[in-house]
Formats: sequence, C-alpha cells, structure tokens
Amino acid sequence: MAGRWMTFGQYGAEGVPGKQALARQLDELLTGIVSEVTTERGLHARLKYLTASPAGYAAMARAGIDVTPRTLMRWLSEEAHPTRVNLTRIDAAYWDLRRRNVAKDLKGRLNARGRGTRMEIYPVEQRGVIAQRRRDIPIRSVNVRLVWDDMVDAWLNEDERTLDEIWDDIICDLDSSWDAYSYVTAVGFGA
Repeated sequence: MAGRWMTFGQYGAEGVPGKQALARQLDELLTGIVSEVTTERGLHARLKYLTASPAGYAAMARAGIDVTPRTLMRWLSEEAHPTRVNLTRIDAAYWDLRRRNVAKDLKGRLNARGRGTRMEIYPVEQRGVIAQRRRDIPIRSVNVRLVWDDMVDAWLNEDERTLDEIWDDIICDLDSSWDAYSYVTAVGFGA
C-alpha cells in the first residue's frame, strides 16, 4: 500500500484503505433478491436461482450445503424448512453465484469499450482533527481505464493484495499529492 500514513488516525482522521473503498463500491453495484432468506419468499427465490444451473449447485457445494436431492426438493416444494445454519449457507451461496454472474457484465460496463469510467475519490474525514493538523485534500475525479477487469476479478476472488496494487496504480496518477489518497472516506463510480 502506498503510504506515509504509518500511524493513520493518530490525529483523528477517519477513513478506510483505498482497496476497501473499491470493494465496497463494487458491492454496492451488486444487486439481488431484497427479501431476507428467513422469509418464505426470499428462501424460495434463492433456491430457484441456485437450482436453475450447474453453477448454482457448485455455489451450494462451495457454501457447504450437503443435503440429499430429496431434501432439496422438499425445501423447494416448501414441505420442509432448512435449519438456521443451512439458511445462512443458502444465502452465502446465492450471493456467491450473484457475484460470479454479475462480474462479466460489470467488466463490460466499467470498461465502456475502452473509454473507462469516471471515479470520484473522497478524501479522509478530518472533522476530528485539530485545525493545525488538517490538510487541504480535495475530492478528486479521475477517468479510470485498463484496470477494471483485474479489479472485478480481484473483488470476485476477495484478493485484497491485487485490489491494493490497483488502488496504488489509480492514485499514482493524482500528481504529487497522490499519497494523501492512500486512505479515503469512499470512492464513487457507476456502471
């Protein structure tokens, strides 16, 4: 990580590492079933989505759902209800599959046929910093190109190291004050 911020927050600044802000914004772009898995509607919708393709069964296996086909059919027909542990696993499998299915579309939209996507970078929050220690760090807007595929793949695989490297590449283009953006309040981009 970029950083002269060896003791970030020592004077009261608040923020998160840039890699975390990237992951949060990608999470915001991920949409899916709104109903909770604990509701009949939410559970049924997740099970239908997961059982509609071999990828769904693979997601259930990755989440640790190990039930017989008969039990799965009973859940789908609402003759039986999964345990709390299995409800949590079903929800995890659903979101895992959603992330994988959405990733390709996100790459295309964020790359925008090579034009890239504009990203706004919101600096750390300095309300808690005494006036003498505050820095003038403006909101920055940059057009990001060429890294979206790698960024989405790193997000999909929860690869923090690669997200951190990508963040460093993005902020290095911010002139001499790039290191002021090692930590940020948030980033914003839409797809």
